[in-house]
Amino acid sequence: MSRTLALITGASSGIGAAYARLLAADYDFVLVARRADRLSELADELRAAGAAVEVLPADLADHDGLTAVTKRLATGDVRLLISNAGDGGYAPLAEVAPEEIDRLLTLNGVASVQLARAALPGMLTAGEGTIVTVASLLAFSAGQSNPHMPPRTIYNAAKAATVAFTRTLAHELADTPIRTQVVCPGVVATEFSGGYGKNVPSAMTAEGVARASLAGLRLGETICVPGLEDQTAALDALLAAETALLMGGNVPPPATRYSQPHPQPTR
Repeated sequence: MSRTLALITGASSGIGAAYARLLAADYDFVLVARRADRLSELADELRAAGAAVEVLPADLADHDGLTAVTKRLATGDVRLLISNAGDGGYAPLAEVAPEEIDRLLTLNGVASVQLARAALPGMLTAGEGTIVTVASLLAFSAGQSNPHMPPRTIYNAAKAATVAFTRTLAHELADTPIRTQVVCPGVVATEFSGGYGKNVPSAMTAEGVARASLAGLRLGETICVPGLEDQTAALDALLAAETALLMGGNVPPPATRYSQPHPQPTR
C-alpha cells in the first residue's frame, strides 16, 4: 500500500461503502465487516479504481472480532479510521434479551472507543490522523416522546455516549494534529434496521451522508449533522444549555425547591 491508509468498519454496504467509493481516488483501504463476500465485491471495485485493499472480516460485537481489528490498527499505519459498524436493535428494554444488551452496547459504543484507542498511538507518532465515528441524530432524542420514533433505549445510550466521547476527545487532542468527528445522520436509505430508510421518501442517501462528513472535516467540524442547515446555531444552543446545567448545578446547597415543606401523604 503506497497511499494514505483508511480503515473502514461496516464497509460492506451503506454509509461505509459510500465512504470507500468517495475516497478510492486517494486512499488505500482495510475494509472491515461481517460479510466476507460483500467485502470482496467492494474490494474488487476499489482495486479497479486504483486502490490497494486489505479485507478483514470481523464482527465488532464479538470479542475476537474486535480484538482482531484493534491488533490491525495497533500496527500504526492507519491514518483515517472510520467507525461505521452498528445495529439498531430497536426494542423496549424489557424485551431485549440480557445477552443482547452487551452485544449492542459493544457494537454501537464500546467498539469505536477501542478502535480509536488502538489507532491513536500510530497517528500521534506520525503527526497526522483522523478519527470519524458514525452515530445518529437519535443520540439527541432521549427527551423526545415522539411515537413515530423506534423504541431505542440501548441504541440511544450507545450513540449518546459516542457523541460525548468524540466531543471530549476533540478537546483532549486539541494541541495535536489529530482530527476527530462524529457524524449524526437522520434516516438514511440503507440496509440498516431491515432497510427501513429505503421506504422513507425524505431519507438521505448513504453517499450524501459520507459526502457531508468529508466536507465537514474540511470545515473543521467535530460534530457533523448532514441535514442540519444552521448547525452552528443549534450546537451553540446545546453548549449553552450544557453550561447552564453544569455551572448552575455545581453549587454547595441543594436547590430551594428541595428545602420547602411538603405535605405528608394521607392514609
